[in-house]
Amino acid sequence: HYSGLEEAVYRNIQACKELAQTTRTAYGPNGMNKMVINHLEKLFVTNDAATILRELEVQHPAAKMLVMASHMQEQEVGDGTNFVLVFAGVLLELAEDLLRMGLSVSEASYILITVIEGYEKACKKALEILPDLVCCSAKNLRDVEEVASLLYTSVMSKQYGNERFLAKLIAQACVSILPDSGHFNVDNIRVCKIVGAGISASSVLHGMVFKKETEGDVTSVKDAKIAVYSCPFDGMITETKGTVLIKNAEELMNFSKGEENLMDLQVKAIADSGANVVVTGGKVADMALHYANKYNLMLVRLNSKWDLRRLCKTVGATALPRLTPPTLEEMGHCNSVYLSEVGDTQVVVFKHEKEDGAISTILIRGSTDNLMDDIERAVDDGVNTFKVLTRDKRLVPGGGATEIELAKQITSYGETCPGLDQYAIKKFAEAFEAIPRALAENSGVKANEVISKLYAMHQEGKKNVGFDIEAEAAAVKDMLEAGVLDTYLGKFWGIKLATNAAVTVLRVDQIIMAKPAGGPKPPSGKKDWDEDQND
Repeated sequence: HYSGLEEAVYRNIQACKELAQTTRTAYGPNGMNKMVINHLEKLFVTNDAATILRELEVQHPAAKMLVMASHMQEQEVGDGTNFVLVFAGVLLELAEDLLRMGLSVSEASYILITVIEGYEKACKKALEILPDLVCCSAKNLRDVEEVASLLYTSVMSKQYGNERFLAKLIAQACVSILPDSGHFNVDNIRVCKIVGAGISASSVLHGMVFKKETEGDVTSVKDAKIAVYSCPFDGMITETKGTVLIKNAEELMNFSKGEENLMDLQVKAIADSGANVVVTGGKVADMALHYANKYNLMLVRLNSKWDLRRLCKTVGATALPRLTPPTLEEMGHCNSVYLSEVGDTQVVVFKHEKEDGAISTILIRGSTDNLMDDIERAVDDGVNTFKVLTRDKRLVPGGGATEIELAKQITSYGETCPGLDQYAIKKFAEAFEAIPRALAENSGVKANEVISKLYAMHQEGKKNVGFDIEAEAAAVKDMLEAGVLDTYLGKFWGIKLATNAAVTVLRVDQIIMAKPAGGPKPPSGKKDWDEDQND
């Protein structure tokens, strides 16, 4: 018989365990994909925990705590969301073991507080040990080869087999737009997905690519001077309606000619200002198109305000709200604007020849939309890893090496602690084994054998030894030599957020939902009961 407190805690732990188990089988390069169908019936095939959680509608409030911790990791680091879920899930599972150790009902709340204190102490100790486990640092973030080798691990967990090719693409895109200040913005890397060919046909372009066709006859402009309008490319319409009384054919001719002349003057003024490319955010009128062709203006229509804003940033233009001729300061510049065909898709390319363009585009090719979506998620993780490296260049060994070393050192620390919280500290150390265990299980290898080999190596002082996922048997190797590296900040925030989430769930003894109580509904009655019957 459990007390009310224990019952509530067990229920919360159970919900969190089930959620963590869902993403645990997707952990690492050999992780299985999940097929998620969201509330809009859109299909996602991925092993990216952030996407799985975003599309799942998690109802249980305690499990939502884990989802929130995972989202925080996504915002802070951009990668390592699955680590947070798996680690927090195991912490709660081991806390349940401590609660089940046969303590009497009166001691349930005391043991919970002890577990929470032990976890917090162990987390603090883990974050103190972590800087000692740093195995190397990024030396030059402007060297494409070096950056590609550092992004390799992050991309590998999403796109195993294509990681070297994709890591190089991402490195080229990131290095080309890294400003001298070192403040890197992930929004400056765009992704354009075009169905067809294969992943190996993907490429990087300095500038922007839009899946659009040009509106007029001009399809290519060198040394482009760009006028950007957020309004439709059309004649101005009066705000109030007017009635025109036409008495004869001559007046009708003059009326339409006056409209044409006005449009002609507007388009000629734009052409005379030096602009040779016009980008508009609205519809293009036939008459305006005719005059644009007459004055050799290239016309591109972008429906998305977001795209229009991004383009303004890339080419250094100002979006004008009316069809007025732009000044030199308001015009944007780029080396060339041209219509191209990728596969059978028409694209307009705004190309910067200079390397340090404001925006880079990674052009992804693939056989299906689902595949390209998954590659885009791998690209996002790679770009976020680069951003983390611009903040902190330190790296720790991957493949479970860091986790096993932390487990070993925290177990030793637990033995030096008096009192009951030493059990919780040892369980916290044991929770770190879940990461190499998940990697081994997903690779089809005996997890216990891998963990015992890792411990044996780490007892000899080989801190960088982790699980070798490419070997057929339970094998280990030096992660620094293999180039399997994780960012220091990714691990730091992962451990911190997972522990905070687990501790928060353990502190909850009741879930109170602010919803109307069940039972019969009040009678609706007549709506117009107070009206006079005679009316």
